Amino acid sequence: MTTDAAGMEILRAQVERALAEFVERKLPAGGEPEFAPLRTAADALLSGGKRLRPAFCYWGWRGAGGTDVPAVFTAAASLELLQASALVHDDVMDKSDLRRGMPSAHRRFQAMHEEAGWHGSSGQFGEGAAILLGNLLLLWSGEMWRTSGLPREALDAARPVHDHMRSELMCGQYLDLLEQATGENTFDSALRVALFKSGRYSVEQPLRLGLVLAARQEAPWMDELCTGYGQRVGIAFQLRDDILGVFGDPARTGKPAGDDLREGKRTMLVARTLAAASPAAAATVRRLLGDPDLDEQGVAELRGIIEDTGALQECEDLIAGYLSQALATLDAAPVTPEAREALTELAIAATSRKT
Repeated sequence: MTTDAAGMEILRAQVERALAEFVERKLPAGGEPEFAPLRTAADALLSGGKRLRPAFCYWGWRGAGGTDVPAVFTAAASLELLQASALVHDDVMDKSDLRRGMPSAHRRFQAMHEEAGWHGSSGQFGEGAAILLGNLLLLWSGEMWRTSGLPREALDAARPVHDHMRSELMCGQYLDLLEQATGENTFDSALRVALFKSGRYSVEQPLRLGLVLAARQEAPWMDELCTGYGQRVGIAFQLRDDILGVFGDPARTGKPAGDDLREGKRTMLVARTLAAASPAAAATVRRLLGDPDLDEQGVAELRGIIEDTGALQECEDLIAGYLSQALATLDAAPVTPEAREALTELAIAATSRKT
């Protein structure tokens, strides 16, 4: 596969084909009518996204000498089911109303309950149904991975990486809850959450999975590439996400402007802001951060403080630095030239994205 835009579109198409075929087998569109809302919500979650995780997995596979076979696209696509599971649970925990410009899963189920006039709490029903959907997607991700059609020896070699990635993601979700509850919000604590919850499982571990699947063992150079390149790209990816959560265009992000501020996310961007702010400005940040009724004026005030403290520019500089270091590590890695080019493009895309 080529590494240009057309090549990435082919990869996306293969991933989407594999997802559609798998979900149709597990929950047919014309199956039991009671399960139709689950299918609709799953389709909505899987219909968008940048497909970065499958791409890092695929190019890890190619980087270690793997060839184009349908099974690798199926294995890589299973990471989108894991991501969808995490998004459903994340939206419940953050009480988010929107996901990619559409109602989040728990809001979909809540609206269904309200429109039907059913008994009990519509909000409780929505959250319960969403949690079950997230669990279902998590189970499916493991099944799709195991039944991808890749050789058993390859899957066995990568199993510890796959197991660790999923455990690390769940621990990261807990750390995120803990961070909001304790209000510690130092840069180091926010970075730790970002690594567990997003950075490693978005870039480092998918890349590691692809490498180990192809080589059927983990060599020292792979670990150096996954940490020196993958982990740094993952941190920069999360820093970009932090910035988009405050300054992103709702038309592109699919979420209301400043939604991370209303949800009170204790991000690396916020940590840098509090560390550099005057006592009065820091008090304003703490007062407004996490207010679910924060209006446009409040969002603008917080944005102004973030910019005035230099935190926004500092995070942009950190992104540039992490990217530069990551690409230097990639240049020294013994991967195929085609994979090096693709991984360079992916790193730039992941850290400079607008959505």
